[in-house]
Amino acid sequence: MLLRESARTVAVMAHDGSLYHRLTEQFVHMHGYRPGTSEARSWERSIPALVGALNDAGLGGVEVMLEYALPLNSKRADAVLAGVHPSTGEPSYVIVELKQWSQAAPYEDDPALCLVDAYAHPVLNPIEQVRRYCDYLVNFNGAVAEHPKRVGGVAYLHNATEFGVSGLREIELDDRGQLFTAESRGEFLDHLRDRLSDKHSGARAADELLAGKTVPSKQLMAVAAQEVREREQFILLDEQQVAYRMVLNAVRKAKRSDHKEVVVVTGGPGTGKSVIALSLLGELYREGVPALHATGSQSFTKTMRKVAGARKREVQDLFKYFNSFMTAEKNTLDVVVCDEAHRIRETSANRYTSSAHRTGKPQIDELIDVARVPVFLLDEHQVVRPGEMGTVAEIKTAAERKGLTCRVVPLDSQFRCGGSDAYLRWVVRLLGLEPGGSVKWDPDDRMQLLVAESPQEMEAFLEERRAQGYGARMSAGYCWPWSPEPKPGDPLPPDVVIGDWARPWNLRGERAISGAPQSALWATDPAGFGQIGCVYTAQGFEYDWSGVIIGPDLVWRTDRWVTDRTKSKDPVFKKSTPDADVDRLIRNTYKVLLTRGMVGTVVYATDPETRDKLRELVGLERQTADV
Repeated sequence: MLLRESARTVAVMAHDGSLYHRLTEQFVHMHGYRPGTSEARSWERSIPALVGALNDAGLGGVEVMLEYALPLNSKRADAVLAGVHPSTGEPSYVIVELKQWSQAAPYEDDPALCLVDAYAHPVLNPIEQVRRYCDYLVNFNGAVAEHPKRVGGVAYLHNATEFGVSGLREIELDDRGQLFTAESRGEFLDHLRDRLSDKHSGARAADELLAGKTVPSKQLMAVAAQEVREREQFILLDEQQVAYRMVLNAVRKAKRSDHKEVVVVTGGPGTGKSVIALSLLGELYREGVPALHATGSQSFTKTMRKVAGARKREVQDLFKYFNSFMTAEKNTLDVVVCDEAHRIRETSANRYTSSAHRTGKPQIDELIDVARVPVFLLDEHQVVRPGEMGTVAEIKTAAERKGLTCRVVPLDSQFRCGGSDAYLRWVVRLLGLEPGGSVKWDPDDRMQLLVAESPQEMEAFLEERRAQGYGARMSAGYCWPWSPEPKPGDPLPPDVVIGDWARPWNLRGERAISGAPQSALWATDPAGFGQIGCVYTAQGFEYDWSGVIIGPDLVWRTDRWVTDRTKSKDPVFKKSTPDADVDRLIRNTYKVLLTRGMVGTVVYATDPETRDKLRELVGLERQTADV
């Protein structure tokens, strides 16, 4: 929030010119850079229009909170008005989305989107935008979670005529989504008087909202419990159930007394870590326990939102990122479930983080501090980037510094790679991630392992399996440059070039282009076949058949693996990254890629000597061409 004053005071500041300077000063303090031109223009033109309406309505005592930050989110509402309801005498809040648009039209057949001359792409209908802000605030602010009717929302297009934006009203209107224009200013004043009293100051209501705890509401958790638990198709076995029970027991101890402890669940690919996470969330929401799910992977989080919250948008808001808790107070939540915790970074700060938030606090500490029972689910062999700190040792050390008990539950059984423990052992021995050296593959009846003589042979084999109804993907080490994404309609650049065979990398952006799915859906959308996935897109997912290209960054020489950092095109490797770290991360990358398949894996190495070694280990008679 950049400013909180009464409507009367804000109007005076707008008149004497101090409002813009005050907002700019606070913005720079919070974000570390000056506001953009459009934002500054909005402050100079839209805020005076809003507070002018409030004062003309006789509501000068209403508290105006400008650039109000939504909890656990980077989004900011233009203004939140706090006051007293004229009929009930209870606190009343109006979220206001301010637009300078003079006209806008619905986008094609979707009234929730609209076209505005100032933007090249469709934007959200402001009615839907402010409605979502209202819903989110009710779902995550304890002051209104039990009183959802206290929150209303309006979009105020103070430069627009009714004719210029009439199409926006095709969307449903309700108490959380209303639209007013310059021509309907009188109706806007009446609407404000209906929700805010002219006889009371809004200061106390604003205090109450700002003091509200950041927790998921009981209504939201009830919805999530139904969504998650009804969709849960797994039975937790053995150590999975142990991990599940340990977390629930820790939560119950925390509720009985001022207790806090850390739980770490560690296991390889497919050991059911994410199943445990969703099962925990379903049970916790059913019991009314405030909990959130968090990961460090954009692809994984977006997919979790899609799967767990497909029918209920508010459920999607329960899935956060590790860097969502930089400003959260201690023990705000009862539980935070940190899935894919090997992706935890040294700090949550990035180049966009304001100086005020650059505390240097470790991200592990933020995650431990935010909940009474922080839960970390991880696989140490999936650390693939410099700066990732999600290891059991790091988490235990952080817990010990705080005087907290840290319980570790190892998961042994796994459900990926056909449930083949033998295959997983073969992979980690192959890559030197466990002692003893590489061993020959002894086929079992759970997992198929094949070596291809060329990328063409690998792709043809996978195409045959797709024709039989299996899912398949191809992935590779980051050994080829990655071109910028093309314009819509242009072909994807074929960056992964091996001889006369070439295919594009998967998309990096959040929109589909030329038939290829957005980055987050590469592993789950059938259209992902044909692009080559990288480790950051594949990590956390699984598919029936996995084709893996081992690039020149990892080659077999005589009796050992050799990593060649000069062959890696991964921009995360800096000159300052030690050779030992690069070696470990490259090996971990291939461990991730080689453990995505549920039915089988086809591997191809660009280096001839490496292919010879793979043929020796897998067995000549089990080549792809022979299957």
